[in-house]
Amino acid sequence: MTLVLAASTAQRLGTATVVLLLLGLVVYGLFHLFRAEAVPAGSEVELAPNRKTYLDDEGLEGPKLNRTLLSALLVLVVIAVGLPAYWLGEPGRQAGATRGFDERAADRGFILFQPNDSPVPAGNVGKFGCGGCHGATGQGGQTNYSLPDPIDSSKPPRQVKWIAPALDTVLLRYSPAEVTSVIVYGRVKTPMPPWGVKGGGPMNDQQIEDLVAYLASIQRNPAEVKKENLEKYGTDGVKLFDQFCSRCHTQGWSYGETGEVGGGAFGPSLLDGATIRQFPLAEGDDSHAEFISKGAEYAKAYGVRGVGGDEAGGMPGFGDMLAPEQIKAIVDYERGL
Repeated sequence: MTLVLAASTAQRLGTATVVLLLLGLVVYGLFHLFRAEAVPAGSEVELAPNRKTYLDDEGLEGPKLNRTLLSALLVLVVIAVGLPAYWLGEPGRQAGATRGFDERAADRGFILFQPNDSPVPAGNVGKFGCGGCHGATGQGGQTNYSLPDPIDSSKPPRQVKWIAPALDTVLLRYSPAEVTSVIVYGRVKTPMPPWGVKGGGPMNDQQIEDLVAYLASIQRNPAEVKKENLEKYGTDGVKLFDQFCSRCHTQGWSYGETGEVGGGAFGPSLLDGATIRQFPLAEGDDSHAEFISKGAEYAKAYGVRGVGGDEAGGMPGFGDMLAPEQIKAIVDYERGL
């Protein structure tokens, strides 16, 4: 990503205007300083503007009046044409200001995202090292994690390699508000710590907004992602579940110690007909597929007594990443667990 750290056009024009005004003031002062030395004392009685003979009536009502009226006409034309022209360009200027604001936010977020050993200058923004886990361009990666013993907390934790998810598609799965919430509060019992001040982390609201703006700027095209996933995984429900569902629904998947597939981890267990009880489909009912496609919406019901109660990134939606036939394959696989 190319940083746009140079001053904006408006800032450059403002600076140039101030410089020209200052230079003009200096030239004006020097001119009058030297002129004052060249004019003998007392001569201002004859040379003062109010002592000079002005135009007579014929001069005032002739060329002088014509010049004044022509000047007034030109000013009127400028006003009559310039104001509507300025008004017509206002929506474009507003769009440009919004775009510029977003680009500057994304530029700051780019720096915040950089790994600590990145050669990108930190400037006055600073780096928080997100790319160290999620990949320098958000393509996904690995990180070391101290995994505590789930049964005996007195045992020393063991080191594992945790697979960090790709973030160049994160906004195809989650909304910006959900991503913000994950960044602020982190993921309990994962390498993802809380980064926001509200969650006990070091980043303020502006920094998190900048980070989300950067993530938005690197999102891949949904059509390309769908095509790639269709070519790579086809409609094999086993492969699709492993790639897109097991991270949350299979214990140990994130660190290469896969437990019982679909047995539950961050997300609930899908075994023993859990999905059938949650989505007892009648003929033509596609609510299960719709849920996988759209994900859980905060405080919105789904299935039988299901309520999206995790605004910090609960069940994501895969409709922008997977083709309908792939989502159907996942539905069929889950209903057979």
